Amino acid sequence: MSVTDLPALNAGLNSLAAAFLLAGYVFIRTKRIAAHRFAMLAALATSAAFLVSYLTYHAQVGSRPFTGTGPIRVVYFAILISHVLLAIAIVPMALVTVSRALASRFDRHRRIARITWPLWMYVSVTGVIVYLMLYRM
Repeated sequence: MSVTDLPALNAGLNSLAAAFLLAGYVFIRTKRIAAHRFAMLAALATSAAFLVSYLTYHAQVGSRPFTGTGPIRVVYFAILISHVLLAIAIVPMALVTVSRALASRFDRHRRIARITWPLWMYVSVTGVIVYLMLYRM
């Protein structure tokens, strides 16, 4: 695997994180606590692996310009900007959410998880969309 393969790997990791997040949501709604815990920790690990791969790629290659023109350019940058801003915010939010669960502070965990989960899911899904728009259009 070379550094040029990392964007596709990153999209795969974002997809996998989204799948774990969705599974974790379903598990908690069906009261499968152990499965929920596994899925959410897997989402955290997958997102951490994404972050390492993403930083590695951009440290070695830099950024890639979006070449689309017209209205799609506006759509791309709207998605990208919201994705980047929420990706920055989600790191401490996810860590706090997980730490509260691991400390058995479930009342506080639930309160922040209701905010963290949809934002984390949005970041994971839009990460794949950004990849598709930047590398596959």
